[in-house]
Amino acid sequence: MSKFVFLTGGVVSSVGKGVTAAAIGKLLKERGIKVAIQKLDPYINVDPGTMNPYQHGEVFVLDDGSETDLDLGHYERFIDDSLSADCNVTTGQIYSAVIAEERKGSFLGGTIQVVPHITSEIKRRINLVPEKTGAEVVIVEVGGTVGDIESLPFLEALRQMRYERGRENTLYVHVTWLPHISATGELKTKPTQHSVRELRSIGLNPDVIIARSDHPVAEDLIAKIALFCDVEPKGVFPVVTTPNLYEVPLLLERQELGSYLAEKLHLKLRRKPNWKPWQAMVHAERADRPKVCISLVGKYVELQDAYMSVREAVRHAALVEGVKAEILWVQSGDLEKGSAWSDLQRTHGMIVPGGFGDRGIEGMIEAAGFARRKKIPYLGLCLGMQVLVIEFARHVLDLDAANSTEFDPDTAHPVIDLLPEQRQIGELGGTMRLGLYPCKIGSGTLAARAYKRESVDERHRHRYEFNNAYRQAFEEHGMCFSGQSPDGKLVEIAELTDHDFMLGSQFHPEFLSRPNRPHPLFVAFIKAVIRRAKTPGNNAAASSASTS
Repeated sequence: MSKFVFLTGGVVSSVGKGVTAAAIGKLLKERGIKVAIQKLDPYINVDPGTMNPYQHGEVFVLDDGSETDLDLGHYERFIDDSLSADCNVTTGQIYSAVIAEERKGSFLGGTIQVVPHITSEIKRRINLVPEKTGAEVVIVEVGGTVGDIESLPFLEALRQMRYERGRENTLYVHVTWLPHISATGELKTKPTQHSVRELRSIGLNPDVIIARSDHPVAEDLIAKIALFCDVEPKGVFPVVTTPNLYEVPLLLERQELGSYLAEKLHLKLRRKPNWKPWQAMVHAERADRPKVCISLVGKYVELQDAYMSVREAVRHAALVEGVKAEILWVQSGDLEKGSAWSDLQRTHGMIVPGGFGDRGIEGMIEAAGFARRKKIPYLGLCLGMQVLVIEFARHVLDLDAANSTEFDPDTAHPVIDLLPEQRQIGELGGTMRLGLYPCKIGSGTLAARAYKRESVDERHRHRYEFNNAYRQAFEEHGMCFSGQSPDGKLVEIAELTDHDFMLGSQFHPEFLSRPNRPHPLFVAFIKAVIRRAKTPGNNAAASSASTS
């Protein structure tokens, strides 16, 4: 029988449940346990695919095309396993499924209630994960904070899971925050006590408390938390904030959380954990390294979580190449107003990431032109490839009106357009190309040198494609389509032949980057950035960059 670790959060949101869940997965996987991680999101949206990035942050896409919460990115980066649609469940999905069954008459005219119908569907979704993955331990994170009204059905389902599965197969972890009162220099446990009391009032008694803090937690506070929250002292694990989230598994390992979980769940461990590669990665992250400056020109830069995977992919690649990448977050709309150009003047490289809608697009196009003319290494991701194409069409092919039909449906030169079979689909998401697709790599290209392979599989999330009616004109003027679908009909990678590194991918390589296995395109980009940084006149460009 599979076992379950359930994570809840208390005191405040954004306390670090996602990273904690990922770290627990890493602890168990290092011991030879097959794990999977699931996120239960209480919002009524069916998925985050249509949500504003300012509200929700990044949409993380899985191999099967599921649009999921950004925490699934943390999960995959820590445990290095691909997850599936079953690993992200929302209130919208639950109620949609139950109402659909009611409309079909599946409940034989019975009154549909939160208990048992909604909670039963939640439990069914939880149990699908071990059934489909064969995971021995499933780590389940409940989004939000204890006390949120929308979380109650999920918490009730978790209570029922212990009743049905038994104490030896279920374990509750509560992640809380210890606020620091600067006037007295004290950490306060009272909010944690109230949070646990709220949790216990609905029938959930935590077995483990993860006490997050910006300051060291003394032994007497650990004892106090244990006493007032009815948890044994060795079940309280303080985690002091660290600038490197990849250090969290090591912090928990030093406190023997992995061994504690194994003991409580009666797990049969297959091997002793080998933390040497992970420790080496964390140690390298702490070490002093030469700095390079990279401008990220985006639409949602005020909320950096909107580009979580991009930021982490840059971090992974920079680490393996022995440099520290400092990111300048450039609002593309500011470029349209004539400001923020000083940031681009001192950059060693530029990334234009994905996005939807026409706001800030002209700023991105201008940034791409700046990178082309100044020979600045450029990596375009999805929309970043499309603006590269638009800029090239306007200023190299002299097609002044060139655009995407997403931004100008009546453009005279739709170099980016919907495929003919997409035009009659009206539902949002219906025209999207989502998930893992193969890409054939052209020999002798930048992409081929980066991948060192003839074909790759990459994750997509886009609606519009390069218009093949313009392919010959682009190729005649120096653009190489170095990545294509196996049938040659879709452009996957575009690059310039007269530029050290100016490349855009229609897919999102950032979703497959891992701390100990950075994505090849990001590695190739960082190498080009380093070359530019070493060019006379550019080596001091990062001196005043803001740290990412």
